[in-house]
Amino acid sequence: MSSAPVKKVPIHLQSSQNRLLIKNGRVVNDDGMEDADVYIEDGIIKQVGRNLIIPGGTRTIDATGKLVMPGGIDPHTHFELEMMGAKSADDFYKGTRAAVAGGTTTVIDFVLPQKGQSLLEAYDNWRKKADGKVCCDYGLHVGVTWWSPSVKKEMEQLVTEQYGVNSFKMFMAYKDAWMLDDYDLYCTFETCAALKALPQVHAENGHIIARNTEKLLAAGVTGPEGHQLSRDEEVEGEAVNRACVIANQAKSPLYIVHMMSKSALESLQNARKRQQMPVYGETLAATVGTDGTHYRNACFRHAAAHVLSPPLRPDPDTPQVMVEALADDCLQTIGSDNCTFHEKDKEIGKGNFSKIPNGVNGVEDRMAILWQKAVNTGVMDPCRFVAVTSSNSAKIFNIWPQKGRIAVNSDADVVVWDPRLERTITAAAHKHAIDFNIFEGQHVVGSPQFVIVNGRVCLDDGDLRVVEGYGKFLKTPSNCPYVYGDELPAVNDRVDAAPQNASGRFTNGTPTPTDLTLVNKHLEGLGISSGCSTPTGRKMREVGQRDLQSSSFSISKEVEGLETKTSVRVRNPPGGKSSGLW
Repeated sequence: MSSAPVKKVPIHLQSSQNRLLIKNGRVVNDDGMEDADVYIEDGIIKQVGRNLIIPGGTRTIDATGKLVMPGGIDPHTHFELEMMGAKSADDFYKGTRAAVAGGTTTVIDFVLPQKGQSLLEAYDNWRKKADGKVCCDYGLHVGVTWWSPSVKKEMEQLVTEQYGVNSFKMFMAYKDAWMLDDYDLYCTFETCAALKALPQVHAENGHIIARNTEKLLAAGVTGPEGHQLSRDEEVEGEAVNRACVIANQAKSPLYIVHMMSKSALESLQNARKRQQMPVYGETLAATVGTDGTHYRNACFRHAAAHVLSPPLRPDPDTPQVMVEALADDCLQTIGSDNCTFHEKDKEIGKGNFSKIPNGVNGVEDRMAILWQKAVNTGVMDPCRFVAVTSSNSAKIFNIWPQKGRIAVNSDADVVVWDPRLERTITAAAHKHAIDFNIFEGQHVVGSPQFVIVNGRVCLDDGDLRVVEGYGKFLKTPSNCPYVYGDELPAVNDRVDAAPQNASGRFTNGTPTPTDLTLVNKHLEGLGISSGCSTPTGRKMREVGQRDLQSSSFSISKEVEGLETKTSVRVRNPPGGKSSGLW
């Protein structure tokens, strides 16, 4: 009698089913921190706490002196994107490999149809490109690059369970390519509102850019510096305001991608005073990590490598203002807009800046750059860092608490973050497909030591061990309670005026204001100074105003052995008032 053959389980699946205990770390979520162990089994967080009962055969990671955070969520990537006569160098394997190396365990990419192309056809093309390559989970936004009754019908199909899309991106730039006029924008916003989906906009005035480009080229300005000159801050600020006006008329929420300037931020803040629905703002790692002075570099390769849209700003105050806007909840998320191109592709625009393919790196260094610029400088504490790099995106795109949280039954996407790990960012060491890095030579203190993706240790004490095709497609359901919830307080209400239950939380789960004094005390127990000195309501400095509470981030050599509280509850994303999301 012959026995049935034993089915072999692929090695990468065996790895994902291993039991894992992360011990002696400090768990950091967006709403608080606690000293706790985390037990993972079959890709799911099963236990969080102390004195856990753990089965035999469990691997243990000692996280003493480390922070245990939800894996990063990058809400804005462009892998394998064809644009301006070139294809982005990072495909879904190389791009997600770089993401995992930097602590990001979920990405949301963009389906961008050509004008006249079926949205469903483009969606299918992106799924075919991604499904067999991704090293971590991914979701999709879908671009609406033209408008017709058939597009509206396909949007209705895409939000169904079959496709799992809850966000659509519209362009106010790239004239004669992806740009929509105001009428079509209004129609798309209304359609999103009816579908309980979230419209996104690339906010720049495409008509002004086109005319400025003509004038600059005619005047002999052909190098990369012309890119920024053709689309200055005012051009972005106008478009942000116009997008908000249209969204308000359509009674629709709005998410503004890659906000790059103080002018855009000012327009957003002014619009929030009148909006009927929430408006969310995203900025980029590039925005806080570098600036637009690179466009005037004499080396074309160097200057062109920094070209993206909207452009980096030459104003030296912009990176700091954007960091503070993230800390103060004026901006909610930080993405990468990762869209890398080889040098030969950037050279398409030699002699005509308008033909330089737009895009930079960032998915790998996003978290370390923000930690260096925001936490190490005392502007932001680790709870807010988790909010803007992970939890807020999970909430806005309706995948929370499956993603973006260290909690029982959440996916085991976890980063063990070493706040004292020092390294220098270089193209020679990064995992991208290109040999240039816009953060080249920057020294950062704080990086992931271990990265766990769906229960599998993919960064193992610095050793990257990703598996191509291991990630899965992540559906993002429509009617997100954090965007469309009936119980949300009015967008512009003070959060401390909203109804609370006995536990001190809003009945819809929206937290109340933070006691940052407790946060600071808890951080000091790890030897970390958050630099956040006011309990609530931190305000952005006016342009040109001196920073009167500049501080530094310090890591004590005596982390172990300090007597600290085992937990602290934070009842609002640290850094200030909410605008109605949390």
